[in-house]
Amino acid sequence: MEQFSVFFRLGWEHITDINGYDHLLFIITLCAFYTLQEWKNILILVTAFTLGHSVTLALSILDIVRISSSVIEFLIPVTIFLTAFYNVIQPSAKKGRLQGNYAMALFFGLIHGMGFSNYLRALTSDSGELVSQLVAFNLGLEFGQILIVIVFFILYGVLKMIFALQHHDWKLFVSGAGAGVSLILIAETWLW
Repeated sequence: MEQFSVFFRLGWEHITDINGYDHLLFIITLCAFYTLQEWKNILILVTAFTLGHSVTLALSILDIVRISSSVIEFLIPVTIFLTAFYNVIQPSAKKGRLQGNYAMALFFGLIHGMGFSNYLRALTSDSGELVSQLVAFNLGLEFGQILIVIVFFILYGVLKMIFALQHHDWKLFVSGAGAGVSLILIAETWLW
C-alpha cells in the first residue's frame, strides 16, 4: 500500500507541478472549449488524455517505444498550440465535434506520456509491481487533472459573475494565452 501511495503522489505531483506548467497549460487550454454545464464531456476528455498518457508510459517503461526527449519537448508545446488553435476555429461543442476532441485528447496524451517516461522508467525497476505502479501513477494523474479542472472552472465562474464574462471571450482569452506560451516553448526547444 505504501508503494501505491508513492506512485499515486508521483502522478499527482507530475500534473500539478508548477515547474511542469506545460501539462497544466495543456489541460487548461483543452478545457477552455467547454462550459461548466458540459462537465460530463470534460471528464471524458480528461480521462481520454490520461488513457493516452498511460499507454505511452507503459510502452516506454516496457522499453517497447523510445522517442528522443528533445523531440517530445518540442511536441508537447505543439499539442498546446494545436489545441488552442482548434478552440478558436471551432465555434462550439457539437455532437460530431466532441468525438474529434476526445480523439485529439487521447492522441496528445500519447505525446505527453512520453514526457515523463524516462523518469518513471528509472523508478519502476521492479517489473513484478509494474502494473500496480502504473495504475497508482495514472490515478494520481487523473485526480490531479480533475482538481485542476475544478479550480479552472471556479475561476471562470467567479470572473463570469464579476465581469459578466461570456464563454466565447473566455475561450479566446485562455486559448490565446495557451497559444502564446506554447509558441515561446516551441521557439525555446527549437532554437536551443
